[in-house]
Amino acid sequence: MSRILVAEDDPHVASFVQKGLQAAGYSTEHAADGETALFLARASGFDLIILDIGLPLLDGFEVLAQIRGEGVSTPVIVLTARDSALDTVAGLEGGANDYVTKPFHVAELIARIRLRLVDHAPATGGAVIEHGGLSLDLHSRRVRIGDEIVELTAREFAILEVFLRHPDRVISREQLLNHVWGYNFDPGSNVVDVYVRALRGKIGAARIETIRGAGYRLP
Repeated sequence: MSRILVAEDDPHVASFVQKGLQAAGYSTEHAADGETALFLARASGFDLIILDIGLPLLDGFEVLAQIRGEGVSTPVIVLTARDSALDTVAGLEGGANDYVTKPFHVAELIARIRLRLVDHAPATGGAVIEHGGLSLDLHSRRVRIGDEIVELTAREFAILEVFLRHPDRVISREQLLNHVWGYNFDPGSNVVDVYVRALRGKIGAARIETIRGAGYRLP
C-alpha cells in the first residue's frame, strides 16, 4: 500500500482528500502546516507528497525547496488555489512533479497520483482489480468482462474502481459524489444516478444493485 503525505491547512479539503485516497486504497498522513510537512517528508518514507502552496509557518515553495535541496526525491504534487501560470512554473521549476489547481475532482487527483507513482517506480506488471468476472487494470485503464474489453469514460472508470475495491459493500451516493466529482459539487445533483445507469448499460444492469435509501452495491 502506497503511503501519501497530505500537507494541507484547510481541514475540510484535507479530510476530503484523505477520504478519497483511502477509498482508492492508499494510506495517508496529514500535516496542517509547513514545518510539520517538512519534518514528515524528511523522516517518514512516503511514496508521494501532496503539498498545498498556502501552508502556514512554511509555505509549500519553502518546503519543496528544502526537501529537494536535501536530496529527497519523493514525487510531489502541488495543490494551489492560485490560478496563476507563474505559481505553476515556480512549483515545477522548484522540483514539483505535477500540480492541481483548487477546486478539483478527487478522480483527477488520483489519476495524477498514479501517473507519478508509476513514473517513480521500477517497471512492474499492471495493477489489476478483479471481482465477479470484471477486471480493471489501473495502469492501462482497461476494463474487461471475460475476454471482452469494455470502453468506459474516466468517471465511469472511477465509479467502477470504487465498487471493485469494496465488493459486497453498500456505497452511498454521497461517497461516490465526493470520490468522483469532488467536494465542490452540488450534493443535490442526480449525476451519480445518471452515471451508474450508464455504467450498468456497459457492464450489465445486474452487476450493480440499488439498495433503497442507502446507495449501491457490487455483489
